[in-house]
Amino acid sequence: MEIGALMEIKAFKAYRYDPDVVQNVGDCIAPPYDVIDAHYQQVLHDRSPWNVARITRGRISPDDNDKSNVYTRAAEAFASFVQKGALKQDAADSVYAYVQDFDAHGQTFRRSGFVALGRLQEFGRGVQPHERTLEGPKADRLKLTRATAAQFGQIFMLYDDPEKIADEIIERAATRQPPIDFNDDDGVRHRLYLIDAAEDIEKLTAMMADKMTVIADGHHRYETALNYYAETKNPTAAYCMMTFVNMRNEGLVIFPTHRLVAGLGGFDVDKLIRDIEGDFDTQRFAFADDDEKAAAQKKMFDAMQKQFARKANAFGIYAGSGCFYTAVLKDLHAMDAAWPGMSPAAKGLDVNVLHKLVLEGRLGIGEKELAHESHIEYIKDIGNAIEESIRAVDSGRAQAVFFMNPTRIGQVKAVAAAGEKMPQKSTFFYPKIFTGLVIYKY
Repeated sequence: MEIGALMEIKAFKAYRYDPDVVQNVGDCIAPPYDVIDAHYQQVLHDRSPWNVARITRGRISPDDNDKSNVYTRAAEAFASFVQKGALKQDAADSVYAYVQDFDAHGQTFRRSGFVALGRLQEFGRGVQPHERTLEGPKADRLKLTRATAAQFGQIFMLYDDPEKIADEIIERAATRQPPIDFNDDDGVRHRLYLIDAAEDIEKLTAMMADKMTVIADGHHRYETALNYYAETKNPTAAYCMMTFVNMRNEGLVIFPTHRLVAGLGGFDVDKLIRDIEGDFDTQRFAFADDDEKAAAQKKMFDAMQKQFARKANAFGIYAGSGCFYTAVLKDLHAMDAAWPGMSPAAKGLDVNVLHKLVLEGRLGIGEKELAHESHIEYIKDIGNAIEESIRAVDSGRAQAVFFMNPTRIGQVKAVAAAGEKMPQKSTFFYPKIFTGLVIYKY
């Protein structure tokens, strides 16, 4: 990555939930707004009258108008939380260590980072995006920011520090009693610690001064923060909350996001396999009953894993035709004609290979359809997502599912360094950075 005028950070006085008022702080914290569906929205609202989802994922009413709507109610809720003491501002400037313990695919991980204010910059100066954004979510978040003049969740930022300066400071902070310690509904443990020693804050500030950062998650919120600052010129809005995680952190895990396809006229998986065999080596894993089906599914994923270890471009396919498939790209030069001018880093992404050579090239699902999620549904690889996607095909709700390997952290870094963006849903950093742990009032 090119080093230039890079990341300026600073400590701040966050608003945090007061357990003396809300009792259980864990009942007040929520995942990011964009992963809260209608059912889970109700769960969070019912969990506590102070839950931050009442602000970030409020209910829409058919009677909403310009003067009373989901955004005005969010502002009223936030003001009420502060007025009633549920949210209190820290007395001293701090940086906040954030530690998450979780299990993934049979292993136990610990991901640690720190929350600070980061100075907003246009992309390319100290911050690189890695995924495309959509206008709808940005408009929604901007309306919320205008109404509340606050930021409730952090932007998830990656940086590279082989010396692991922050990791050592966080490890020391984690020997103290955490003011926040709770397990979420997926069993992830979240802990927050204060880093308020001037020496530690100075070390973190100096360490980040020459670091290029990459947005791991929160692209829409980052662009919203840029837009809000440009609109208001409020000097406090020149900064926003960011959780910084070292790319060398052993708990940095990326899960794949699979693609479920539906509503395509004349879709025929046998024809698709024939069509792609010029560019891909395909392998078929047939089955005749449920036991054989489970074995065939495992063989497909094992084959995908072998290709991942070889750094080959590969994905799996299931279309309910009595077999699973793998497709392995024969020659990356096939991407040259499909997307001329793309950097080698971007050409080597499995998602770009799938999107350009198969979804767009053979099935007609192009950039417009992907952006509007027309004919496609993104399936995050957590819980029983794989089984549910297979059931969606078997039931006829979908026509096929394309199973992906995860994107490598090095690929995220390389694509961002090339000044390019991945397709939406190229990466799923697990677990999510939760909302409401700390709040920044502009």
